[in-house]
Amino acid sequence: MATSNGDEDAVDVSVIIPAHNCRPYLDRCLTSALVQRIRKEIIVVDDGSTDGSDELLDLYATYHKGSVKVVSIAGSGGAGRPRNVGIEHATGRYVFFCDADDYLGPEALERMVAMADRNGSDIVLGKVVGHGRRAPMSMFHRGAERAELGDSAVYNSLSCFKLFRREMLISHGIKFGEGMLVGEDIHFTVHAYCHAKVISVVADYDCYHLVSRADGSSIMQQPGSRDPRGWLTMIRGPIQLMTEHVPPGPLRDHLLRRHFRLDVFEQLGAPFLEADEVQRKEIAQEVAALCDRWMTPGVYERLNRTDRQRLTALGDINRLVRLAEIEGAAVRRRLTGLRWEANRLVVTGIAGLDGMPEHDGVAVVLRARNVRGQELIVPAERDGAAFTARIDVAALDSGIWDLRVAVEMEGVVRYGRLGADRDGCVTRPAPRLIGAVVTLPYFTKDNGNLSIDVGGHLMTVPGRARIHRTRWTLGRRLVIDGEVTVVGVVPAASAITRLVWRERQTGNERAERVVALPGGGFAARPAMGRFAPGIWDAYLEVELGGPPARFRIETDAQSVAAPRRLWGRLRGGAVVRSVRPYATSGKGRLSTVVRKMKTRTAFRKILG
Repeated sequence: MATSNGDEDAVDVSVIIPAHNCRPYLDRCLTSALVQRIRKEIIVVDDGSTDGSDELLDLYATYHKGSVKVVSIAGSGGAGRPRNVGIEHATGRYVFFCDADDYLGPEALERMVAMADRNGSDIVLGKVVGHGRRAPMSMFHRGAERAELGDSAVYNSLSCFKLFRREMLISHGIKFGEGMLVGEDIHFTVHAYCHAKVISVVADYDCYHLVSRADGSSIMQQPGSRDPRGWLTMIRGPIQLMTEHVPPGPLRDHLLRRHFRLDVFEQLGAPFLEADEVQRKEIAQEVAALCDRWMTPGVYERLNRTDRQRLTALGDINRLVRLAEIEGAAVRRRLTGLRWEANRLVVTGIAGLDGMPEHDGVAVVLRARNVRGQELIVPAERDGAAFTARIDVAALDSGIWDLRVAVEMEGVVRYGRLGADRDGCVTRPAPRLIGAVVTLPYFTKDNGNLSIDVGGHLMTVPGRARIHRTRWTLGRRLVIDGEVTVVGVVPAASAITRLVWRERQTGNERAERVVALPGGGFAARPAMGRFAPGIWDAYLEVELGGPPARFRIETDAQSVAAPRRLWGRLRGGAVVRSVRPYATSGKGRLSTVVRKMKTRTAFRKILG
């Protein structure tokens, strides 16, 4: 349980929950906060509820006097005012904002506080998952002890569902916008990012559960909550605030790019199509005004091709409509074939845009899952809607690569994940050893999409290590001779690295040098007299371009040397070890039982 610098009475986190007519959701939300294993206070600000929420909140405050505090205010019409009131009443080292219809994972605050205390973090992003609502994803691909604002995706998330250091909020006067239907948290979070010295990300645990109300009563589900003209007017404030704190340069351009991509040009997509002619003209004029004020060459360089076209078409409403139609069309794709052709992976399929009979080009795009911005574009041959792409797998760095189809239409490129929709005859190609690197195409477990594991990071590498014989030699060594194959072929001698013995109960390991021989052979001479008592299982490690692949060593009873007693000396006298190599029952794997014996017992066994 987290504490504050040894002060057992200190509050670690003030959980601030604005509540307005959300009684059906309060039990789940409050319970999720109460079970957090940190020193906490839960401040619920009742924003003029009329559905009986106040009565339920009074019950929680009565039965959890040390944890739950209820503050009642007149209805404010938005979440900004109650959150600011919550900050005024907070005493914790950190604050976390939770909406009353959402809830926390049981270990959420414990993990985020540990991250913050370990790094001195001012902001900690905990992984958000959506239930009927779209949750942010780009910043949660991997965790980060210290995420750089200008070299990460953290600024893509401008919601307030994060852990904030309260001292930072107070010292810089960071508050929510008030009297706003939407966007009050963007103003707050942008300001907080500008002053945060350390930002961290917890990506390996579902910290915050974002819930869509079944009755559609939340503010973000109301008609008009994302009116494009209102949104463009609102976003001026946060952009202005950010530019007042961040000087011109790459960092500001990186942050501005986020605003243009997700806040500004987003209004030229589906909202633009839904607007009438007069509204479309107003939207385009407002976008143009924002571009005139804040678009820089550095931001322009960071824009994708579609947004660059929008920028040049701001005076042409018909062209903007056409771009929005293309962007809004669903990407139609189907995988029809997957095979090896020498060392190239041949991908065939059908691709296009719904409602668009023709397109200008197709490519297969491979994106590195854990390396931001790294991708390989493979142009495809076309025959009507059918395409064929030949991927030079040797050009891929070690890691996981996800495949997408890219369909180009009038300069707009649309992407769709490839593989989930496929012909019944399409199966996973066999893994292949290309040079010294193993390549394993596979379909993902969750959605059945096509990916390639270069180096064996996630997928099990098929291989077989088998010994021909073992024998004892001088120096208490067990000589082992064997051979190994990987995906049915002999690996390079340099790939065969070491023999690893793992003790079955403790998990302790001993690594032994291996001599690689021609044709996949290997030899090792482990000093068994140095092994601690236990049952030791033998593995061969092979380097295949990723983490070392381990193969359990196969054998049979005829190939295993007889047991032997090995004499040695320790501090305090002589010691005898009984070493019994054996082939396990069933599959027949090499293991060794090592027992330590007293010299008197050893003599008795020898003589009797």
